[in-house]
Amino acid sequence: MTRKHMGIWLLLGCSLCRPGWAEIYSYTADDGTVSLSNVPTDDRYTVLISATKLAVTTAPLTKSRKGIAGMAAKAGYDQVVNEVSRTYGLESALLHAVISVESRYNPKAVSKKGATGLMQLMPQTAKRYGVADAFDPRQNLDGGAHYLRDLLRLFDNNVSLALAAYNAGEHAVMKHGNRIPPYSETLSYVPKVLDFYQRYQTDF
Repeated sequence: MTRKHMGIWLLLGCSLCRPGWAEIYSYTADDGTVSLSNVPTDDRYTVLISATKLAVTTAPLTKSRKGIAGMAAKAGYDQVVNEVSRTYGLESALLHAVISVESRYNPKAVSKKGATGLMQLMPQTAKRYGVADAFDPRQNLDGGAHYLRDLLRLFDNNVSLALAAYNAGEHAVMKHGNRIPPYSETLSYVPKVLDFYQRYQTDF
C-alpha cells in the first residue's frame, strides 16, 4: 500500500473515531485512484457513508439489550472459532470481526446475492473449500477461515486487502492494482471489519 493510500485509510480511521460523526466522501480519479475525505475540496466528491450510518455501524459495544445479545451470540461461538483459528493460523479476533459484519452470528443468514451462513460463503466458494452444508456453523467457519487464510497469503498478510478480497473477490483487488476496489460496499465493509477486529483484539 502506498503512502497516499495509507494516509487515506488513516483519515478514514480517524473519522470513525471522532465523537462528532462526519460524512465520508469519495472521489475516483481517471487512473482509478480512490480518495476519501471528511472535508471534500471540490464538487467531484460524493457522499460515501453518511454521518448517521457511521454512528450506527461503528458505535461501541454497550450493555444495552442488543449489545448484550450480540456479546452472548459471540460467546456462543468462542470455542469453535478458537479451534478453527488455530487450524488455519488466524487470530480469533479477526474471524469474530468478519462474522460480526457478515452475519451478526446468524448461522441461517442469506444475503441478496446468495451468500449463506456465519461467514456468508458464496456457493462457488463453499464448493471450492469442500463445504457441503454452508448452514452448518462448523463447516461454514472452516470454509470461511480457510478462504481468509488463503487471501492473507495471496496479499502478503495485508489484512485490509484480504478483507477487500473476501468482500469483492481476489480478482477485483488484483484488477485494481492490489488496492481496495472503489466499490461503495467494499469501501464501507473493510473499515467496519477492522473496527470490530481492533475491539475484539483487546478481548483476547
